Amino acid sequence: MKERFEVLDIFRGIFSSLVVFFHMSAFSETPVINNEFVYNADLFVDFFFVLSGFVIAYSYQFISTGSQLGKFFKKRFFRLYPLHFIVLLLFVGIELSKHFAAQYVTVNQLDNQHNNATTFLSNLFLLNSVKLPGVHDVSWNIASWSISAEMIAYFVFGIAVMLINVTKIAAARNVVYVLIVIAAFSSLYYFTGTFELTRSFDYGFLRGITGFFMGVLCFNTFTATKKWLKPLPNSLFSFFEAIALAVTFTFVWYGDTFKAHGYIYEALFFITILIFAFEKGILSAWLKKPAILHETGKLSYSIYMIHTLVLSLFNVVFIRVLKLPPSAYAYLFVVNYLIVFWLARRTFKYIEMRFNLANKTEGKKAWWLW
Repeated sequence: MKERFEVLDIFRGIFSSLVVFFHMSAFSETPVINNEFVYNADLFVDFFFVLSGFVIAYSYQFISTGSQLGKFFKKRFFRLYPLHFIVLLLFVGIELSKHFAAQYVTVNQLDNQHNNATTFLSNLFLLNSVKLPGVHDVSWNIASWSISAEMIAYFVFGIAVMLINVTKIAAARNVVYVLIVIAAFSSLYYFTGTFELTRSFDYGFLRGITGFFMGVLCFNTFTATKKWLKPLPNSLFSFFEAIALAVTFTFVWYGDTFKAHGYIYEALFFITILIFAFEKGILSAWLKKPAILHETGKLSYSIYMIHTLVLSLFNVVFIRVLKLPPSAYAYLFVVNYLIVFWLARRTFKYIEMRFNLANKTEGKKAWWLW
C-alpha cells in the first residue's frame, strides 16, 4: 500500500505554526494572536502525537525481530535527536553568553533557575517529559519535552509491536493498543488527579503515549474501513471535513472549559485525522493546492524545534532593545514567523536531512514519514 497523506502533513505544518503563535502570545498584546484560540493552541501538540502514531503505524507494525526493532529505534533517533541536540547546545551557549553580556547591559533573568545541570542532563537524554526530582518546570528548549514524549512512545510502540508479532496475536493487536491507551491515560490521572492535557515536564510522556496510540488505532481504523468508506461521494466527505474542523476549532477556542476533559481532544483529533486521511472533500482539495502549505508541512519539525529560540531573541531585539511596544506584534508576528520559517528551511536541509537515515538508506524515502 502506498499512501501519501498530503493533507495530514499540511496539517502538521499549520498546527506547528499555531504553536509558534501560542508561544509568541506570551510577548505580545494584540488581539491578532492574543485570543482564546491561540491561547489554547498548545492542544495541537496532542494532534501531533495522534498524527505521529498514525504515520508510524503505516510503516512499522510488522516488527518481529530484535534486528528490526533496533533498526526502527535507530531511524527514529536520527530523525529527531540531531536537531534537538544542536538546538539544546545553542540554548546553553545563550545562557552562558548572558553572563558575558551582563558586564555591558542589563540582562533580565541572568540566572534561569530551571536551566541547570539536572535539566540539561534530562534534556540531553530526552527524559524531560518524565517527572524527575528537583525539576519544577520546562527548561532550555521548552518545546523539546514533546520530543522526549515522542521517543518514549516509539519505545513502547516498538516493544509492543514486536511482542504482538512474536506471540502471534496480531489479530488482537488493537486490543493491546486500546489497553495501552487506557493504561497511559489512567496513569496520567493517577499521578496528576486530572485528565487535563497540559502536562509537559511532569508526566508529559503519558500524554504522548496516549495520543500516539490513539493515532495507531486511527490508522488501523482507516485501513479497516477504507474499503467501505472510500466509495462514498466526495460531497459527503466535504460535509464531514467541514464539521470535523468546525467542531475541533470550537473546542480548542473553548479550551479553558474543556481542557480538563482531555479525552475529548483525543477523540476529536482521532476523527479529524481519520476523515482527512481519505483526502476526498473540498477542503482537502483546497489545502493541497498552495505549494507553501506543502513546504510548511515539510518544515514542521524544524519550525517546531527552533521557534522558541528565535522568539526569545526576536523579543530581546525588538521589544527590549528597540523599545517597540508589545502591541507592535500586530504586525511583528509576521516578521517573527518569517524568520522562523527561513531558518527552518536551513535546519531542515543541513541538519534534518543530513542525519536522516531513512533518506540515506532507502533512496529518498518520503520526508513526511516521521
